[in-house]
Amino acid sequence: MNGTAVKRTGGKKRWILLAALAVVLPLPILALDSRLTVRTYTLKTDEVTAPVRLAVVTDLHSCAYGENQEELASAVLNLDPQPDGVLLVGDIVDDQLPEENAWTAVSRLAEFYCCFYVTGNHEWWSGEAERICREMKRLGVSVLRGQRVSLSTSQGQTVDLCGIDDPDSGAEGQLEQVGNSVNENTFTILMAHRPEMIDMYRQYPFDLVVSGHAHGGQWRIPGLLNGLYAPNQGLFPRYAGGQYDWEETTLVVSRGLARESTRIPRLFNRPEVVILDILPS
Repeated sequence: MNGTAVKRTGGKKRWILLAALAVVLPLPILALDSRLTVRTYTLKTDEVTAPVRLAVVTDLHSCAYGENQEELASAVLNLDPQPDGVLLVGDIVDDQLPEENAWTAVSRLAEFYCCFYVTGNHEWWSGEAERICREMKRLGVSVLRGQRVSLSTSQGQTVDLCGIDDPDSGAEGQLEQVGNSVNENTFTILMAHRPEMIDMYRQYPFDLVVSGHAHGGQWRIPGLLNGLYAPNQGLFPRYAGGQYDWEETTLVVSRGLARESTRIPRLFNRPEVVILDILPS
């Protein structure tokens, strides 16, 4: 009987070990998963009477998403329903990697959608921000540098888009200029690369602010830690990625698309295209 008990105990330990390995071994694979994902945020407002769908592409950093940027392009082109426009919220072009991937992605998206762009810090760090803005315009992209424009959808709904340069541009007065131009009867979105400046954005009547820059805090622990470190926010950033709501406005921070441009790998932090569904309340 003692021998049988020992065998049963040994067998039980082996099953516990196998179960533990089954849980632990996939973790590095899941943690380092860098496949592109699509994340959707839904907002309801009485300022629209028909749905508006926008795709957000930010912090591409000239990274590659398949041949001819097919993975990234397909993530948007295969959406159902299709977006009414694409928001390019800075750091599309990197200051270190070759630009080709960035321009391929922008060209493919601009072929099918109304695209709107604001600069990020890396475009300014490259020393080529003015040329990059000119190239965006040549491709048919609306470059917003302290301007407000209107987007009309196929369903007859109009939303306003405002955009400002990254602070590293040295430009002053753009936020005040667009903030004071807001039509409070029209749903208005501010495109601004840096989420940590939300307290400044909230001084103006924007309904929605869309940002990037934080790269999702680089390392995440789902359910426990939304981000370890973000530029200009430091450790445990408050605005690493996700939706943040106040009574008067909402901030959506995309975790962005940077992959091979980052010095350290993303953990539990897949690169993403963000979809904004703005619906009648």
